[in-house]
Parts: sequence; structure tokens; C-alpha cells
Amino acid sequence: MWVYILKRLLLMIPTLFGVLLLTFVVIQFVPGGPVDQYLAEARTGAGTGAEGGSVYRGAQGVDPKRIEQIKALYGFDKPAHERFFQMLGQFARFDLGTSFFQNKAVSELIMEKLPVSISLGLWTFLISYGVAVPLGVAKAVRAGSRFDLVTTLLVLIGYAIPGFVLGVALLVIFGGQLQWFPLRGLTSSNWEELSWSARIVDYLWHITLPITAMVLGSFAVTAMLTKNAFLEEIRKQYVMTARAKGLSEQQVLWKHIFRNALIPIVTGFPSAFIGAFFAGSLLIETLFSLDGLGLLSYESVIRRDYPVVLGTLFFFTLIGLVTKLISDLCYVWVDPRVKFD
Repeated sequence: MWVYILKRLLLMIPTLFGVLLLTFVVIQFVPGGPVDQYLAEARTGAGTGAEGGSVYRGAQGVDPKRIEQIKALYGFDKPAHERFFQMLGQFARFDLGTSFFQNKAVSELIMEKLPVSISLGLWTFLISYGVAVPLGVAKAVRAGSRFDLVTTLLVLIGYAIPGFVLGVALLVIFGGQLQWFPLRGLTSSNWEELSWSARIVDYLWHITLPITAMVLGSFAVTAMLTKNAFLEEIRKQYVMTARAKGLSEQQVLWKHIFRNALIPIVTGFPSAFIGAFFAGSLLIETLFSLDGLGLLSYESVIRRDYPVVLGTLFFFTLIGLVTKLISDLCYVWVDPRVKFD
């Protein structure tokens, strides 16, 4: 297994290189680079320009020496290949660079936004699996019953409603009309003045609507996967043998079926856990005014803040590759029959 792990770790290097190279090449041709963004902000009334063979219109009337100074400030006075390999050297030292416009280290920005993403991701993961797995088991045991049909209908309806649309509906009804929940933010403005118990209540009060919008759609896949996995195991020969030995249905279900049926679910835990933090939260963060990693990545793309774009991409890709490796290793942990040799 150690040889397999070493091979997977070594394969991460060309994968990261390819992802970063492709992204770096693409952004060289994206109109409106950081120099143009700076000039657009510096000049009143200047529109969004394009960085190409001609000088950006917003730079007309600006001292060419000043433009060269701005390019040197952002590192664009160097050839593209030199900037790319300089970036790789920084990333190899886990130095993600400094934001062009926020004058902060990218790693510092990530750490500032991480608590919001952790709040959304952790609650989404716990509630999704905490409800969907028992629901899937109950559906498998009662397959074909009215309970199975009704819950399947409800789960599929929730899956069919996009999280952003559901979030808008929740805001309008419970935040606007009924005013039961706040419209924005993760905490109240007077949060620092509250007691610990009041802080917990205030935090849960703010997180209820965004978590509901994120969780509802994630029930379907996990619940139906759990149901199908249990149904497949229930039909196997060893289950009939266990019943023939006189074991109760509870013993058969929890001692024999449970472990084998959970193999495809448990092995997906790492990916689902990390994915809940970094994937699919941009629209929810924007809708509920939550300043997390999704919003940071989106704003950095809009503003052409390339150190943040590439730094967060490197961070997310590295975590994704490690998580995929952990998911594969979970197969061995859950099912000893699996051998990577």
C-alpha cells in the first residue's frame, strides 16, 4: 500500500502543474487585466477595457512611465514564462503570493474567509448525512411501501429545486414577510456584546436559512444511494443464511448488511466533507451576504486579482487531490478484500 500511496503523491505534481499551466495560459488572453483594472479605478468615468495589442483606452493621457511603473508593480514587466516559473517556485514553498488589490497575503485572505465556509460546509455535511443515511436505511427496509413512495417524492422535489431559488424563497417568506430570520450575515452587529449562550443562539438563528437552502438538494443522492446499497445487500445469499440461522431482522440488518452496504457511502465521506466546504456555496454566500471562500474566488476573477485566483486554485486542487487519495484508501479500511497490490 505504501508504494501505491507514494505513486499517488508523485502523480499529484504533474496534475497540479497541468492545472496551473492551463489556467495561467488562459488568463493571459482574458481581457481587462490588473493594470487595466487599476487604471479604470484610478480614472473617473473610465470603462472596462481590454488588454491586447493596443494600449487600453483608459490609459490615454496617462504618462507612459507611470504605466510601466504599474506593470512593474504587478510583475507584468517580465515575460509570461518567467512569471509562471516564479509562481511555481512560490507555490512549492506554499507561498500563495499577495493580492493585487487587497494588499494582503492570499493565505491570510483564505484564513479570514475560512470560518464562513467551514460553518456552511460542516453543518451541510452533518445534516445531509445525519438525515439521509437513516432515511435511506428506512426506505430500503420498507421498500415499495407508502412511506418509501412518499419520501422518494419529497426527496426528488427537494432535489429538483435549485439551492439559489430555494434561498430566494426562504428569504422572501421567512426573512421578508414573516421576519423570523435575518436577511444577511453570519452574526448580528452586537454579537461581541452578547453572552456565550446568546452568541450560540444568534449564530444558529443566522445560519438556519442558508443551511436549509444548501442541504435540501443534497438529501436525494445520499438517501437513494443508501437505499439502493442496502437493497442490493439484502438480496444476497449471506443474508438468507443469517436469517436461516435464526438471527433477528435487527441483527441481520445492523451486524451483517450495514457494513457492506455502507462501503460506497463511507468511501465518499472525505470527498463530500471537503466538497461541502469549497463547492457550491458561491450563490448562497452571495444571496445571504456571507463573506466566504466562494465569494472570494468569484470577486478575484471579476477583478482579475490573479494571485488570489491562482493561489486559491492551487489550494483547492491540492486539497481535492489529497481528499481523493483518502477516499481510495477508505476502500481498504472499510473492505479488507480490496488490495492495491
